[in-house]
Amino acid sequence: MKRLVSLALLAIAAAGCGGGGAGVVAPTIQAARVYSLVGFVPKGPITPGKPTTISFTIEQPDGTPLTKFKRGPGPHVGVHMIYVRKDLSTIIHHHPPLNGTAGKIVDHATFPAAGPYRLVIDVYPASCPESSTPALPGAPPVACNFQLFRWIDVSGAYKPRPVPSPVSAETVDGYRFVLTGAGHLAAVQAKLVQVTVTAPDGRPATFTPWYGALAHAIFFRKGSLDYFHTHICAKNAVGCTSILGSKTVTGVSTTPGKLNVGVLVPVAGTWRLFLQCQVNGHVLTAPFTLHVS
Repeated sequence: MKRLVSLALLAIAAAGCGGGGAGVVAPTIQAARVYSLVGFVPKGPITPGKPTTISFTIEQPDGTPLTKFKRGPGPHVGVHMIYVRKDLSTIIHHHPPLNGTAGKIVDHATFPAAGPYRLVIDVYPASCPESSTPALPGAPPVACNFQLFRWIDVSGAYKPRPVPSPVSAETVDGYRFVLTGAGHLAAVQAKLVQVTVTAPDGRPATFTPWYGALAHAIFFRKGSLDYFHTHICAKNAVGCTSILGSKTVTGVSTTPGKLNVGVLVPVAGTWRLFLQCQVNGHVLTAPFTLHVS
């Protein structure tokens, strides 16, 4: 399950507030306990078009490496690594293997063009720390999911491309993606939009599971690069629901060539949706621009 939550594990302290009265003692506030990246490689600019190794360890609030991650069916497991170029022209989406007992995570990626890329490391630890339980009766628990971020500099002259205007159809490697129902989207409001995918021979595309889902919907906001991620799964699949606050959305596909895509983003603005699915062993990425009120 997905939440956009602070990486800090929040501590709630009760303290009186005064206007300078005698005897008022300010409480001592401890530093926030956070997850962080250590030993990140590469340390400097990298070359476009050349395979690059990216590696790091996730340090837990107690200073030890995170070595145990959520596993099982569905897409909300392990670690998702998503690289996005600052102009939203390109994404790379990987789920690296998590077999190292020391917690070191290693990925390999090739960046097609020069420029700054933001890496989103979307993490699902095996268990929630105690301090992530709700502080108020009846409040939902904080999901065991958080994101860490890192900028990667791909050397060369950066020539940003403008974000394309919204269109209803895109063709990728001969496959035609047609989007409907995206005309009235609002922030923090769950909505299902429909995408039909037709193969080059005119037949409905047959989706095969990839990274635990039939399709992935990855959203980035223009400018700020705010991020959200939903999934489309087979009917009755487990672990496919995405959550934002009190809102939930579950994308479903029950018919070849048809995807019901969940849209649920935190703020208004221009968003770029990267819809990814696997057909005949080939991963297709169809980008769409969305306006969210």
